[in-house]
Amino acid sequence: MHTVVVGTTGVTASDVLAVARGGARIELAEEAVTALAAAREIVDALAAKPEPVYGVSTGFGALATRHISQDLRSRLQRNIVRSHAAGMGPRVEREVVRALMFLRLKTVCSGHTGVRPEVAQTMADVLNAGITPVVHEYGSLGCSGDLAPLSHCALTLMGEGDAEGPDGTVRPAGELLAEHGIQPVELREKEGLALLNGTDGMLGMLLMALADLDLLYKSADVTAALSLEALLGTDKVLAPELHAIRPHPGQGASAANMLAVLKGSQLTGHHQDDAPRVQDAYSVRCAPQVAGAGRDTLAHARLVAERELASAVDNPVVLPDGRVESNGNFHGAPVAYVLDFLAIAAADLGSIAERRTDRLLDKNRSHGLPPFLADDAGVDSGLMIAQYTQAALVSEMKRLAVPASADSIPSSAMQEDHVSMGWSAARKLRTAVDNLTRIIAVELYAATRAIELREGLAPAPASQAAIDAVRAAGVQGPGPDRFLAPDLAAADAFVRSGELVAAVETVTGPLQ
Repeated sequence: MHTVVVGTTGVTASDVLAVARGGARIELAEEAVTALAAAREIVDALAAKPEPVYGVSTGFGALATRHISQDLRSRLQRNIVRSHAAGMGPRVEREVVRALMFLRLKTVCSGHTGVRPEVAQTMADVLNAGITPVVHEYGSLGCSGDLAPLSHCALTLMGEGDAEGPDGTVRPAGELLAEHGIQPVELREKEGLALLNGTDGMLGMLLMALADLDLLYKSADVTAALSLEALLGTDKVLAPELHAIRPHPGQGASAANMLAVLKGSQLTGHHQDDAPRVQDAYSVRCAPQVAGAGRDTLAHARLVAERELASAVDNPVVLPDGRVESNGNFHGAPVAYVLDFLAIAAADLGSIAERRTDRLLDKNRSHGLPPFLADDAGVDSGLMIAQYTQAALVSEMKRLAVPASADSIPSSAMQEDHVSMGWSAARKLRTAVDNLTRIIAVELYAATRAIELREGLAPAPASQAAIDAVRAAGVQGPGPDRFLAPDLAAADAFVRSGELVAAVETVTGPLQ
């Protein structure tokens, strides 16, 4: 099994995905253990002094003015976890919980939080045992970090609350820890606060969305090319010299991908045949511009994610010179903004894909294809309602594109009077990514059927490879009306798994 070694720095996006989705094991590097111990010595020294230090010997948030005596500090740390584990609603997905736990461990191991080495080791042990705390949909405002979700994870470390075992059964966390020989932690000064004060949930979801969207943008380039072929469009608009004079990198990459898919097609370039036209519609001709803008948004979001991965997000933090200082680094605005940006770009990509699908089904705009790609139009409805489903998904995508990060709401007796809503931005982006996959799957379904209805004209070799692969995956081709939901589900799985891109790349080589 793959192992991820966590040091004081250097955790990558691929490490997060390996732990969250691949079940990779975790080991603490010796440098991390040393940094943890050194920072803890600083916290212990401050805890022994009579002067109050936030998070060490005071209350929290709006209650930070109260000095807490030494005999109450362990209780204080337990209480902050228990009281902040106040989530409600459906359970969050296992991969999200594993990502946020691993990212909190990453920050703990930076040596800036003051957590003892044994607490960090327990976090690694819980992940390695396949124990997943029950975390709920609602509870985070994105400041101070993802408080409620992280608190539910910290509760499991204490042997309290519920968690899912490696067999998928939810049980009391204490029982699961005991079965795996894991001793519950007894929290000391600052440790409860350090376990729940970070942007780890929203960052974990951002990293997974980036991986998913990278695949979906390639998939969208493929389906756009297939639709262009099915509509007897021209590939001249994809020429590199045209995109070189508007040098947005994403646009150039999308055009190059489409051109690679279309190489060798007999279907392109029929503008002056039976239904002459000067130009293709925007949804066809401007596909690289729209997808390219989304790709550039991905690049910006990836930069923000990399910076956040390199961050130690906690309050207060232990600095190398021995100071323990309060700060606002837990504010999720940088992550929240790009989560919202990605939802906007995804909605537009879904919208342009739906417009191409609609064009394929309209006999007045499809340049010779049968109405709704039906076998016997009138008796058969063809893909009429498949497009309805796609349109409903696009409409939902537009609602999901409304920014969460612009909707701050005050909390904690106005001490936390401006919040990021980054968790909410991440949760709706996950839905948007799922919907975008389905939208692309419907376009794939329509475009491959339309190409097969163009008798006597051979598609590009890469297009044929996609058609052959999707048919082998159980998505049926043209014919009389049938129960469509299973076909659409199979097309969705085909896109989601990466098989569409893989099939095309057997001809084109790696897409950009």
